[in-house]
Amino acid sequence: MTTELKPQLALGYRLQWEPIQENHVLLYPEGMVKLNDSASAILAKCTGEYSLAEIATQLETEYETEELLNDVTALVTEAIERGWVRYV
Repeated sequence: MTTELKPQLALGYRLQWEPIQENHVLLYPEGMVKLNDSASAILAKCTGEYSLAEIATQLETEYETEELLNDVTALVTEAIERGWVRYV
């Protein structure tokens, strides 16, 4: 998988803050997925505008850390397998 691919939430999926659960969730017609902070931060950047490498760089800057590309790639790969995300 190339890090230049640009992920985007799949049609019918929406990321939003759920105040009752005090957590971000991924909503879709058949249900909802409660996300941890890392997953919600990554999926929020999956707009089709940024590549995996760019998402990792942005998160590294925001969270003042390094080497997030493998984590970003792993989560996006899993999200694609589950049908939550697609590449544009």
